[in-house]
Parts: sequence; structure tokens; C-alpha cells
Amino acid sequence: MVSINIFSVKQVKEKGARYDLDSKVIRSPRDAHLIIETVLDLGHEAAEKFGILTLNTKNAIAGIHVLSLGSLNAAVVHPREVFKAAILNNAASIICFHNHPSGDPSPSQEDLSLTRRLVEVGAVMGIEVIDHIIVGEQRFVSMKEQGMM
Repeated sequence: MVSINIFSVKQVKEKGARYDLDSKVIRSPRDAHLIIETVLDLGHEAAEKFGILTLNTKNAIAGIHVLSLGSLNAAVVHPREVFKAAILNNAASIICFHNHPSGDPSPSQEDLSLTRRLVEVGAVMGIEVIDHIIVGEQRFVSMKEQGMM
């Protein structure tokens, strides 16, 4: 006789909150940054946080997921965790985001490498990575606007 393990994958809501946002539809990197800052206030964090906005087919926000809490200058992120959250949220696309506690939102080589990898995995999975927003103290960088993805 063979023993078989049966698993079920479920999404668990860790916390719910209501935010009075003018529009939950993302039309520009500025819209995404405004929502990220309204909900998470990443520009003042002492450690890196990485997350995603999950979007439906009309670019309306389906969820906001913080996936990694890092150290002063790094947050470990694996595509498996990024796309697990996207799949469980029935996302058509995602916008990645993270902060730089140094205050300088300029992308590092690690940021560029991770973004390329996420774009490739997303293409295979049919979940488009629309942008990667890096938040600094007073400003942000959209990797898409900068032609980095």
C-alpha cells in the first residue's frame, strides 16, 4: 500500500483595513506609488520591505501583499512567493514594490536582476509584471518609466 499526502493551498487574510482612495484603478506609476505610500508608508521604514500590488484585468487593485521583510539594505525575494500571492489573488498582472531605507530609490544591480527574473517568470505564468516601484524617502523610481524593464 502507498501513502499519499493530500494538500490544500488557501489564502489567509492576515489583516483587513479600509482605505479611502480616490481610485483603486492604476493608470500610472504615480497612482501605484500613492497607494503604496498611503497604505504602507514605505518611505520611512528602517528596513527593506518587498511586496506586490495584484491587479485584475482592468488594472483595479485586487490586493496588496508584503512578501519580504529584510534588513537595512536587502530583502530576500523568490519568484515562487511573488507568484503564489498573485495566483491566490487571481491577478491578471502585478506591480512589484520595495523601499530603500537609505532614501535613495535608485535601482541596484540586484533590483535589476530580480526584476528581469520576475518578468520572465510572469511571462511563462501569464501574469504580467507591469512595473517595479522603488520608494525612497522623498521620491520614487518606476523601473518601467526609466526603461529598465
